[in-house]
Amino acid sequence: MSEHEHPGHADGGYDGPAHLVTEGGDVPVQVTVRGLFQPIDGHYHWHGRIAHDERVDPLGQAGATVVLRTPGGEAEGRLSDVDPWGRYRIAGVGRPPYPCTDGDDPR
Repeated sequence: MSEHEHPGHADGGYDGPAHLVTEGGDVPVQVTVRGLFQPIDGHYHWHGRIAHDERVDPLGQAGATVVLRTPGGEAEGRLSDVDPWGRYRIAGVGRPPYPCTDGDDPR
C-alpha cells in the first residue's frame, strides 16, 4: 500500500455504459463513478460524471433525482453541476451502482 492509499477508503469504481432511469424513461449513458467511505458521517459516498449527452440536459437542469443502473447494480443519485465539456455530475450516498472491490460494505 502506498502512502496515499487508505484501507477502506477508495474503490475501483466503474467506467462504462449505464442507464439513467427516471419517471419519464430510461436514457443510456456513459459514466465514470468512484466512491469512498466517509468515517465522519459513517456513510459511503459515490460520485462521478456522465459523458455529454443532450438527452441528459433536461434532467440535469432540473437537478433530478435518478437511478443510475450499471451492469453491476443500481443506486439512486442526484444530478448537479455541468462542467465545460457538458458532463453532468452525479452523486449518491449508500450502496453504489457497481460492486465494490475493496471489501467494504458500503451501507
